[in-house]
Amino acid sequence: MTALNRVPSLMARAGTASALTLAAVGGSITVPGLATDASAATIATKALQIAASKKGSPYQYGATGPRRFDCSGLTLYSFKKAGKKLPRTAAQQYNKTHHISARSRKAGDLVFFHSGSSVYHVGIYAGKGKIWHAPRTGSVVRLEKIWTNSVWYGRVS
Repeated sequence: MTALNRVPSLMARAGTASALTLAAVGGSITVPGLATDASAATIATKALQIAASKKGSPYQYGATGPRRFDCSGLTLYSFKKAGKKLPRTAAQQYNKTHHISARSRKAGDLVFFHSGSSVYHVGIYAGKGKIWHAPRTGSVVRLEKIWTNSVWYGRVS
């Protein structure tokens, strides 16, 4: 990442004058927690890109890739390739994520579909109300609009 690409986030953290000075001299700033946030964003972005690269792969119950997937198999595979280990099932994945609000969701976060307190499906949030997921038998990995309000969001950390 170049110094100029860091300017927007640095401006929010270090103030406009400091960020512009840092950009001009090619410096950087250390902020507690920033490295963790940056690496988490990188992992989530990579996982999202990996899931998208599997577009059209057939659904198969219990499959974890690289050619066939079920819902949690796709998320497990995508995050594993991005460098983060997740448990096998959607419910287990929900229990291992940092739970966040719909307002806080970002591309790369996990979207958990639930009925009451039971999680039954998971996908990777792609932005604009859409997810990458492996829906069901007879379908393929695809980008689809979130079709219900019965969802919870989790961030892999």
